[in-house]
Amino acid sequence: MATGQNDPERRERIITAALDLIAEEGVAGTSHRKVAARAGVPLGSMTYHFDGMDELLREAFTRFSSSIVAVFEERLGAASTADEARTAVADLVHHLSSGNQRELVLTHELYTLAARKPAYRELTREWMRRSRVALERHFDPATARQLDAMIEGLSIHRALETEPHDRALTVEAIARITRSDDARS
Repeated sequence: MATGQNDPERRERIITAALDLIAEEGVAGTSHRKVAARAGVPLGSMTYHFDGMDELLREAFTRFSSSIVAVFEERLGAASTADEARTAVADLVHHLSSGNQRELVLTHELYTLAARKPAYRELTREWMRRSRVALERHFDPATARQLDAMIEGLSIHRALETEPHDRALTVEAIARITRSDDARS
């Protein structure tokens, strides 16, 4: 790992370290000093690469939300029929709630920031917009919006429940929401 001036990956390491710390300690427990130590960079690198903690957090959460959207795009992009798209939606719910505690914590930390700060609200709106675009490859816009909300809600419920629901409940919910799409086909 390069640590001198010629360190093109330094900015990326800082962002990765910030996400790791947020997942472990929350946004409130994340500081420039802790991020720099975790990334293995001098503290001065923080202000060189980012104007402040808000810029670092926006960059980190933008990367995180883009990674989740990539999962949406990959799974929904592989579907070629409405039934395959429904299966992909069920897979998303179960993938997003399958015990990846880091993703769950990062999602909730971003939601908390978005509830308080407009810049993060815009970031979450963009995340939702991009998720719906992936869903709209297979479903009308209203159905895509409902599915997107259902994916988020069921993923959160499954991840936090002591006895998460099984796939049959997810499949039934998807069928109910997409029933009107079938009538138009």
